[in-house]
Amino acid sequence: MDALNEILEFLACETPQSWIDHAVKNQDILLIDHAHCEKKAASTAMTLMFRYVDRPDLLHKMSRLAREELIHFEQVLELLQARGIDYCHMDSSGYAGGMRRNIRNHEPARLIDTLIVGAFIEARSCERFAKIVPYLDDVLAKFYRSLLKSEGRHYQDYLWLAREYAGEPIDERIEVFRHAEQLLIESEDDLFRFHSGIPPTIS
Repeated sequence: MDALNEILEFLACETPQSWIDHAVKNQDILLIDHAHCEKKAASTAMTLMFRYVDRPDLLHKMSRLAREELIHFEQVLELLQARGIDYCHMDSSGYAGGMRRNIRNHEPARLIDTLIVGAFIEARSCERFAKIVPYLDDVLAKFYRSLLKSEGRHYQDYLWLAREYAGEPIDERIEVFRHAEQLLIESEDDLFRFHSGIPPTIS
């Protein structure tokens, strides 16, 4: 998959094996948080649509993205129900907040940085789907494999929009977030979540 190869080059690090091992042993937490992630992704896309009403390309791509993320949310809910796992509130990891701390607060820099963060979140999602697939049962592996194409496209859409609206090279800003993302992924985390760092030693 070309997009996955591109994503592996885009990210500064791969998911640690300790996260994969923890995910395999805690699939209920993984699925519940995955559902929350899909819902948050749809919400982020909608927020961008309301905030930047004068950006036709953004409106088109974020509208499509929001619809797809909500479909994925519904699909994860079905998986939870089929497995007898209750969907419930769950505290978030510090990943998204840690990334957003680097977003500048003036426009258009705020938009550019937000789109770059979106690209990293989608890229990490895609990378983790690919990493964990070999360890899962057939049903869940098939579902996660089916998400790779759309998540890869979401990453590409976010990055394309960032470059399109910047009007200048954004390599330096990408490096800021690449470094921040690597630290979050490779640092110890208090919680195990879909986007979290090295999991706690106790399951």
